[in-house]
Parts: sequence; structure tokens; C-alpha cells
Amino acid sequence: MLRRSLQVALVMLMLASFQNRGMATEKLPNGIQWQTNQSAPVFASPLAKKGGTYRSFITSFPLTLRHVGPDSNGGFAAVIFSLNLSLVGIHPNTEEILPQLATHWAFGDDHRTMYFKLDRDATWSDGKPVTADDYLYTLEFMRSKEIVAPWYNNYYTEEIDRVIKFDPYTIAVVSKNPVPELQLKVAISPTPRHFYGKLPSDFVRRFNWRIAPNTGAYDIDEVKKGKFVTLKRKKNWWAKDKPYFKGRYNVDTIRYTVIRDLNTIFEYFKKNQLDSFPLTSPSFWHQKAKGMEEYEKGYVKKMWFYNNTQQPSIGFWLNQANDLFKDRNLRYAFAHAINMEKLLTEVLRGDYTRLNNHYTGYGAYTNTAIKAREYSIEKVEALMTKSGWTRGPDGIWQKGGKRFSVNVNYSVELHTPRLVVLKEEAKKAGIELILKRLDGSSSWKLNLEKKHEVAWTGFSTGLRPAFWEHYHSANAFKTQTNNFTNTADPELDRLIEQYRSSLKTEQRIKLSLKIQEKLFEIGAFVPAYKVDYFRVAYWRWWQLPDVPATKHSGDLFDELGTALFWMDPQLKKETLAAMKSGRTFKPETIIDKTFKAD
Repeated sequence: MLRRSLQVALVMLMLASFQNRGMATEKLPNGIQWQTNQSAPVFASPLAKKGGTYRSFITSFPLTLRHVGPDSNGGFAAVIFSLNLSLVGIHPNTEEILPQLATHWAFGDDHRTMYFKLDRDATWSDGKPVTADDYLYTLEFMRSKEIVAPWYNNYYTEEIDRVIKFDPYTIAVVSKNPVPELQLKVAISPTPRHFYGKLPSDFVRRFNWRIAPNTGAYDIDEVKKGKFVTLKRKKNWWAKDKPYFKGRYNVDTIRYTVIRDLNTIFEYFKKNQLDSFPLTSPSFWHQKAKGMEEYEKGYVKKMWFYNNTQQPSIGFWLNQANDLFKDRNLRYAFAHAINMEKLLTEVLRGDYTRLNNHYTGYGAYTNTAIKAREYSIEKVEALMTKSGWTRGPDGIWQKGGKRFSVNVNYSVELHTPRLVVLKEEAKKAGIELILKRLDGSSSWKLNLEKKHEVAWTGFSTGLRPAFWEHYHSANAFKTQTNNFTNTADPELDRLIEQYRSSLKTEQRIKLSLKIQEKLFEIGAFVPAYKVDYFRVAYWRWWQLPDVPATKHSGDLFDELGTALFWMDPQLKKETLAAMKSGRTFKPETIIDKTFKAD
């Protein structure tokens, strides 16, 4: 009997262990107030048709098809992440919560717990159902050291407490700390345990080029290393008839061809080898695309669309691990040596405006009192002299045999003439910028490994300012994190932690403004410019809704985001025949100000 009792006790302990891991179900609390949203305005067109191929480009081939781990945070990362849906989404115009992988949601009174009813229709690419266990596995996967992803390890350990399974299609995701707008933190994506299984120690190598199942509208179909990647639309995608997915993701195939030079990309477009081309850059809009034959004959349309959204953080990221930038005076001097006004007026034709700090376009969360440091040789001289530097025989500041000479890595050829202007102006102030153009993946890898001196790059945005990943010391002096400036300041850490844990909107706004003041004081990011619109050229067979993009759109052909466009095969046939016969159409430039800020 004693042995039998011990056996029973052992089984109970094993069951308890599984339950602690979330492998067994828990009881759903009483009084849950479930919400859904089927009444938000639809932003796609009911006229959209399926079919065709959209031909796009990438400037460098991805170093991996993994969504996490070394080299995964490059230019192709947005494509990889867009292949999966989250529990809920955000309406691109109204910012309401929309159903995605969850049909219903509810908020716990603790401001930490959010409950979700999973869509029973949802499946992975291989046809297997998406269930609660896939969310339990997300935590296990993202916390694993085998994925070699410190940022994800930290976030899913320090920010996400646990995932609770109530039944195969009901879960809760619990934040470590109470937060406002909980959905922005806990609307995580599932991870297919049946694909990854027990993670091997060589996960990074083994899964580098394996194509994981996903929940979105497209699968990776063909990969030709160094040449192209194609995506294929799922004909029987589980969400194709859901209200907020109808009329979207219309093309059958998306092909990303590697073309490293933007001028070459433009030539491909004019030869009808690509379907659209970005014209936001003044040099293309005012010069290279002006008088373009394909436009003048009406085969190609142009659009200027004003959005009203958060601005990418384009500028110089100064690595404070570099001896030069450990001195705050030298960081300030670098900023005062950047003649952004000359770049804006003489090169960018006044189309762009000065970005004043990293966090611009976030409404009340943006500190509009902060203005970027202006170009001033006098201020550079005062700061450098204060730190004991003198001008050398070549005019460059020097001290103890060291010159104020730094490498600036960047990846976009179009930016070369912009940086050349800034280089010449900085030289007048005694600072030498050595421009180092790399392909996109190599440049990003250099920055992630913190081997850069100065990075000319930018980050995309979210609905609210994200400070921790860019400026908290937890991400400083570590590879594979986005703290490109290696900022590690105890006072700033305290403010960021308060911001993350605060539940009150008013307090979060005040903390956001203080954090931006502190970042301006540190001076490791030198902001460049902002653009409150995008411009694009595209072949006339591509069709769009009456309002062709959304308030937060950054591109007309956001093929894996809102993805509102579709191809009219009859128009394509008509246009190609006209091009062959010499028939022309009236040139058309569309200017849409639906969301233009006052």
C-alpha cells in the first residue's frame, strides 16, 4: 500500500509539473466580459479581384529565413514577420482592436491579463489547426537560449509572465507588470511546436533556411539564393472570407528580386520588369521620373499620398562604445557639425523637413519642445576646445595623436549624394566622415553586432513610443539588440522602467516627454529628416480602393500589410497592346489628401 501511495503521489507531482508548464487546462474565471469587433469600417475594396503576380525588389538577399536569432533582423525581416498574424490587430485608420487569430477578447481587472477565444478556423500552412498549445510553445521557444536571440529571451521572460490554457481554443496571456493598452503587449503570435519540436543546440544552423509554417495569406514558395524569393497566396486560406481580410492579399504571387542599386531598380521598372517604384525621394520625383516616357504616354500612373503617422527614426546613431563618443561634448560636436538644413534645401528640394527627435508623430507622447541641434561651427569649436582638442594641420580636430575621424556605414545608394553633402559640411567644422556603403544585410549585421562607429539608418515605428529596446542598458553592449548607441544610463533606465509599468495615460505621456529630454541630453542619436507622405509610380493595370491607402500606410503597395491593391487583367492586356501599337493614354497624377494633417 505504501508503494502504491508513493506511485500515486509521483503521478500527482508529474501532473502538477505539467500544469505549471501550462500543459494542462485551468478553469476560466467567472464574469469575463467578452468583446469582439465586427462594426469597424472596412478599408479594402469589395471590387478587388484575385490573381496575377506582383513583382517587387529587395536590395540584398536575406541571410536567413529564421524569424529570430543571428542575422534575422535584416531588411527581409518585415516580410518574414508579416507571414504570421497576431491574436488581434489594430485598425489602420481608427486604431480600434480587430480580430485576427482571436475572435473575441476580454481584459482582466488586474491590467495584466487578457483573455482570448481563438478562431477555430485558423490553420497553419500545413493544414494543422492553430490551438492553445501553439501559444504555450511561443513562450518556451522565445525563452530558449538555443534561438540565440537575447532581445526575445528578455522580452518573453521579463515582460510576458505566462500563457494560460483553459481549453484548446481559449487562452490568457499575462503580462509581468500591469500596463495600459494591454493588447499592444500581449497580442503575441503562435509558434508551431509540431514544426520545431525540442529545440536543438544547433538551432541557428539547422533552421537557417527551413521554411516554417505560418498563419498568414502567403507561403514562401521558391528561394534562389542571392537572386530572388517568391511567395505564393494560399488558395484556401482560412481567413480569406473574414470581414477585415476580404479584398486584401489579392495577388497570387509576390516575387522579390535582388537588385542592389536603386537606379537599376528604376530601369527595371521602366522596362516593365517591376510593378511599382517609390518616388518619395526628391531626386526621383523632380528629376529622374520627370518626363518619363512611360508616364507621358499614360502607361504608368503617379500618386502622392499624404499619411498621418509616426515617423521612422532616420539619422546618425553614435556608438558610445567608441572612445570618441564616450565624451558627451564630442557627441554634441558631431551633431552641430551636421548641416541638415543645407541637405534639406539644396539636395532634397525642401520636400522633407527636419526630424527633431527619435519619437516624432506620436501625438501627445512626442516632446515637441525638443529641437534638433543646428549646424554651428562656432559651437563645435567651443565643445572641442572644452574637451582639450585642437585643429590639426588638415583642419580636423585632434588630441593625443587621435583624429576626430569616424566611419559612417549606410546601405542605400540613393543616400550617397546626401551623405556627401553632410561629409563636406562636417569637414568645415573639423570632423571627418568616412562613408562606408555596404549592402543592406551586411550593414544591419554590423550594427547589430555593435561594430559600427556611426550608423546612418532608421527604425520603423509602433503605435506608441518604444524606449526600452533602443535605450535601456539591458540592451547595451550586447549583440543582436537594437540599442545601436550602446546607451547605458541609470537615470534613463529608471524613467524607461516607470514608463513601461505605468497604467495611467497621463503619467505615461509625462514620462515619455522626460525620457525624450534625457535622450536629447545624452545626444547619441542625431535626427535627420521626416516625410509626411509617400509618392509612387505604378503600371496602370494596378487598381486601388477609392481611398487608396490608410492613415498609417507607408507605401501604396504594402503587399503583406494592408495589401489593398489588385490587378485588372483586362487593363493589363489593353496596356501591353497599346505599348506595342503606339497607342497612348492621358497621363495621370493622383494627389490624395484624405489623411493630410492640418
